[in-house]
Amino acid sequence: MLTAFTAVLGLVACGSGAQGNTAGNPYGLITPGQLRVASLGDAKPYTFTASDGQFTGFDVELFRDVAKRVNVTDVVFTGQDFSAILPGVANGRFDAGVAAIGITEARKKTVDFSTGYLAGYLTVITTKNSGVTSADALAGRRLGVVQGSLQEAYAVKNFPKTDLVRFPDNNAAVSALTRGSVDAHFLDYEAAKSYVTQFGLVSAADIPSFDAPAGFALKKGNTALKSALDKALIAAMEDGTWKKLYEKWFPGSPMPKQYLPGGDHTGVPAAN
Repeated sequence: MLTAFTAVLGLVACGSGAQGNTAGNPYGLITPGQLRVASLGDAKPYTFTASDGQFTGFDVELFRDVAKRVNVTDVVFTGQDFSAILPGVANGRFDAGVAAIGITEARKKTVDFSTGYLAGYLTVITTKNSGVTSADALAGRRLGVVQGSLQEAYAVKNFPKTDLVRFPDNNAAVSALTRGSVDAHFLDYEAAKSYVTQFGLVSAADIPSFDAPAGFALKKGNTALKSALDKALIAAMEDGTWKKLYEKWFPGSPMPKQYLPGGDHTGVPAAN
């Protein structure tokens, strides 16, 4: 089925498992003691920038909690286009990518992922008079997608007769939708709810997508960081922290049992 944006620093990460064991920098971070995170600033309720310019949202609060559990409290979020997040992590410009990023086989070729931590739906939103009333009605229409997102990959595979229009983020796509430049936009279910309310749009289709769990993206080979984050994520699920954050950011939404205390945290379904 989220994500924000600024300039990045071109530094080389110490990301290998061997480097992760270096004294004083056990997780092989770009800057010892600091986690540099690529994220999105417009993907409520996952990751977004608040009025004070600070990043917040479900993914942000969860990652900060997990980072604290591995003794890293200095977490710096930097906004990127969604399509730039994974390359930034793979190239060592960031220690992690956090934006409800669905774990797919294609993405695993360039980055590693933590264990999954979120499940969700994909949604088609449109204007009240567009005539798009279902996924089948998208044939021959212009459908907005965020470049590099799970929605784009799904649409390429399942909507072959639809004209896909790619955007850097949801805000740009919804703006095009309200102007009539596209007939509908395909995005995450939770993010769709706020756009529907804000712009008077309607949902034309809700599509379950539980085959690509959302995880934190990490540079390939940094086994020390992955192992630490996985252990901390499971601890956050087991002690009820995950549940508390989910209830805060997704009130009324179905709650996947895999992430609750006693759940199967190793094979969990998910988002973006």
